[in-house]
Order: sequence, then C-alpha cells, then structure tokens
Amino acid sequence: MERTRIAVAGASGLIGSALVRSLTADGHEVVRLVRRAARGADEVRWDPEEQYVDSAGLAGCDAVVNLAGAGVGDRRWTDAYKKTIRDSRVLGTAALAEAVAALDVPPRVFVGGSAIGFYGDTGDRAVDEDAPPGDGFLPRVCVEWEEAAAPAEEAGIRTVFARTGLVVARGGGAWGRMFPLFKAGLGGRMGDGRQYWSFIALHDEVAALRHLIDTESLSGPVNLTSPQPLTNREITAAMGRVLHRPALLPVPAAALRAALGEMAGDVLGSARVLPARLLESGFSFAFPGIEDAVRAAL
Repeated sequence: MERTRIAVAGASGLIGSALVRSLTADGHEVVRLVRRAARGADEVRWDPEEQYVDSAGLAGCDAVVNLAGAGVGDRRWTDAYKKTIRDSRVLGTAALAEAVAALDVPPRVFVGGSAIGFYGDTGDRAVDEDAPPGDGFLPRVCVEWEEAAAPAEEAGIRTVFARTGLVVARGGGAWGRMFPLFKAGLGGRMGDGRQYWSFIALHDEVAALRHLIDTESLSGPVNLTSPQPLTNREITAAMGRVLHRPALLPVPAAALRAALGEMAGDVLGSARVLPARLLESGFSFAFPGIEDAVRAAL
C-alpha cells in the first residue's frame, strides 16, 4: 500500500483509534475529524448532527472512512437515545458524503460504517450480503445509514459499507463488558445461548477495513465478521476455557429484558452472518476462531 492521506471520522472510538494506529504505523497520513476547532493540519472540524464539515481539510485525501456513531450498547434505548443512535450515523454520513462529492478532486473511496444489525434476527439461517434487511429498529437504522452515502456514490466515488459484527476487544463493545465478568467467574450464556453471534477480532476488523480501502473491486456492502459464527453458548464456553474460569452462571432472558429494555432483543437475537464478499476478494483472517480472537484481545 503506497503512502496515502486518509480521513477518519470516529477516530477516537474502539475501531477508529485502532485503525488510525495501524495506518500511522505504516507511514500513512491520517486526518482525524473532530467536533472542536482543529488544532493542526491533521484535524478537520465537523459536527455530524448539524451536518457541518470543513470540507477544505478533506482536500487531497485518497480515502475517507466514517466510523462515527453513538454507542448502541452505551445506555438504555429510550426514544431520545434511539434518535441519537440514528442521527449520529445517518446525519453524519450524509454530511460527509455530500462534502466529498463536492470536492474538486474527490477521494477514490468512501468507506461507510454499517453493521450486521442490518439483517435483524436470522435465527439458524446463515446470511451473506445478498440477504435483505430484517425488521426492527437496528435494521431500519442500518438501511438509512447506508442510503445516506448516496451523494458519494452518485459522484462516482467507490463506496463500500463495512457491515461490522461483534468486535472482540478489551477496550469496548460487548467484549469490553464481558471480559471483567468472566475474569471474576461471573460469566455465562445469555438466555438459552442458542442465538448466533457473528464476531470479528479487532486485529481482523482493522485489516479488513484497510482491505476495503485498497481493493478496487469492492463496493457496496461487505460483511466484516469471522467466517466461523458461533452460538452464544459456544462463545461463552470458549471464554471460560481461555480465561480458566467457570462459565456457569446463565443470564435469564427475563433478567436481560428487565435490565436492557428493548436492547435485550439485540442481545438475545440471532445473527448468523458470513463474510462472503470479503473471502471472495482474497482477504485472509488472522484470528478466525473464537479462542484465537479472545487470546488476541488479551
């Protein structure tokens, strides 16, 4: 990969910060989008909710990667927070897509964040990028999120949607919450444990994003998940083995619904998602299995 200038929105998040570290370590110039006044040439001010981007700072970028969005699991899904989840993704994507489309020399690729929440609850059925959206709040958000990138697509910019699964990492997301519980011997399956969780190691997530930037043949939706989705029961058993702790304390579905409200449906729902397009494009996973992914996170 030749040295390039890449703009990253959501650069302070779990995935964004790891991507910035990886790109910087390889000598690429990274421009971070920030919500305050820019403090140097490596920052660009933006305000996703106000749909403002200082687009002059994006000039000369070869790629723009948008990973910004309020954390889905950060708090209970009140109506107000559901609006925050949706607006932080849809309005921010629309603002960035319009900004890059208006540049005299646009970037060659726009990588938009998305999620396997697009597919909703798939039960035992394995799905790939050809599957239609599911029903419910998260599928609706994902559909709008991807549609918001239309200005970039219409301007002829190669546009890719990174439909990310559950990222196995210590620093945040579902695993950031699970590691302390399992280390304390308090881990266990959630509900009946038969729901599929489509995971990806943070290392592979970053490598896959860089693959999307580099691979000219890829556009449209690409699932960023391990090729080996497993049930929650299998994953929690693997966590117990790697951490040498019992995984015997199941969390009843009723307790999850009481604690999490509407978000419990996402935890108890099943998403058996396969990375068909990623594999077809020649991507190789470093940590495809859950035990390897957990060890890598530790």
